[in-house]
Formats: sequence, C-alpha cells, structure tokens
Amino acid sequence: MMETAEKLATIDPVWSQIRDEAIQMATNEPGMSGFLHATILNFDRLELALASHLSEKLANSEMGARSLCEVFEEAFTDNKAISEAIRADIVAHFDRDPACRLYLDPVLYFKGFLAVQTYRAANWLITNNRRGMALYLQNRASEIFQADIHPAAQIGKGVFVDHATGVVIGETAVVGDDVSMLHDVTLGGSGKEGGDRHPKIGNGVLISVGAKVLGNIRVGDCAKIGGGSVVLTDVPAYTTAVGVPAKIVGKVTSPEPSRQMDHSVGEGGDAI
Repeated sequence: MMETAEKLATIDPVWSQIRDEAIQMATNEPGMSGFLHATILNFDRLELALASHLSEKLANSEMGARSLCEVFEEAFTDNKAISEAIRADIVAHFDRDPACRLYLDPVLYFKGFLAVQTYRAANWLITNNRRGMALYLQNRASEIFQADIHPAAQIGKGVFVDHATGVVIGETAVVGDDVSMLHDVTLGGSGKEGGDRHPKIGNGVLISVGAKVLGNIRVGDCAKIGGGSVVLTDVPAYTTAVGVPAKIVGKVTSPEPSRQMDHSVGEGGDAI
C-alpha cells in the first residue's frame, strides 16, 4: 500500500493531495465519510471522480447521471491536454483564492471550477462534431452554476473564475493561460454581427468584478480590467483599463496580476 501511495504521489501529485485531504476530512467529519467516498475515495483517477461528481450535479429528469458520466469520462480521458488543464485550474484556485484552503475545495464545491470543467467537456464534444450534447452541457451548467460558457470558446489552462455567478463567455472568445476573472464578467459581442465577434484575452490577464469586454478586441498579456468597466477597444499588454467606456490609466504594478490578484490601478494603490 505504501508503494502504491508513493507511486501515486509521484505520478499525479494533485490527485494524491486531493485523496489525502479527503481521507483526513472523513476522519475529522465522520458524517461526511459517505459523501467523500462517493465523490473522491471510490475512484483511482481524478478524471473519473470529476466526471461522476459533475454528472450528479447536472443530471435531471431529462438525462440521468449515468449517461452524463459516460460523456464526461470520454471527454476527460481522451485528451491529455484536458487532464493537464484540470489540474492547473485546481492549483490556480488554491494559489489565488484565500477562501480555498484545500485542493479538494474547488473539486467539490466551487462553481467557477465546476463550470469551467463542464465547458472543457463541452468543448471536446463540439470539436468532435457532437454539437447537440455540447450545447446541452452548456445549458445545464448555466442553470446549475450560473455561468454561461459557449462550448466553442477557447480557454487555456490555469484559469481561475471566482464565484462564477453571472459570467458569460461567447462563442468566438479566446481566453489565455493563467487568466483570473471575478463574478459577473462578460466576454461578449458588441452587436448583431456574426463571425469572429468576441474578445481575445491574453495570458495572465486579471478581469475584475462586473467588467464587460465586448467585440472582437484584444486584451494583451498581463493586462488588468477594472471592476464595472466596459471595454470596447484593444487594451495593450501590461496596462490597466478602467471606466465606462474603459480608458488606459497606466501600467500594471505587478508582473503577474492574475496570479497576485492585484486590483490596484497604479502607484497610488487605488482599487479597481
């Protein structure tokens, strides 16, 4: 057993940590033991545990958990990049959210994490010409997690969506690696036009609460968007945009704003 545990920790340290935390929680909270076994400890892979948990969350009278679980398992085990992104997203939540005390927390409880992982399965489906099921997952995730992410959007790894309520990400949006966004953020179109109509968000960008980024515009790497801002034009890398409509107010004050969750505007430290 010791050799198995050590091998697991070496091969998949994130899943090993999650299992250790679940075992400790079951010891501390015996009343949660059944829940923790059903969601975590009965599985030998993170992908299978997450597939089961999401299917239970999203199941309804129209489509049961067993059918949904098969879909999630197929998506999560088919593409190594999805497995890597899931783990990067867990670490992102742990590193950036002071309310996240365990790797286990986002997997079991956090809507932003669960909504993004549902998107990852839906994106795999739409990429494999299964648009109907992809849109079904989008719809259920919107209903359950209050985040509406189109399956055709492109989202990188290490993404932190805090709280998730009211988040909207459109069909042709692109979100880079290590992006952080708070609740009520919209990456939307700017009108009725078709085609490539949604924002392109670079790596390491921080988008604060309630911001609206509209149209086929570019937000450069490590930029910051202030809370409640409406962004209608490009935002250069390493700058801060604030206001309605948003204007550039200066350079970012930290090298990795999305990781540091630094919501200051400039040297004065005013909040965004």
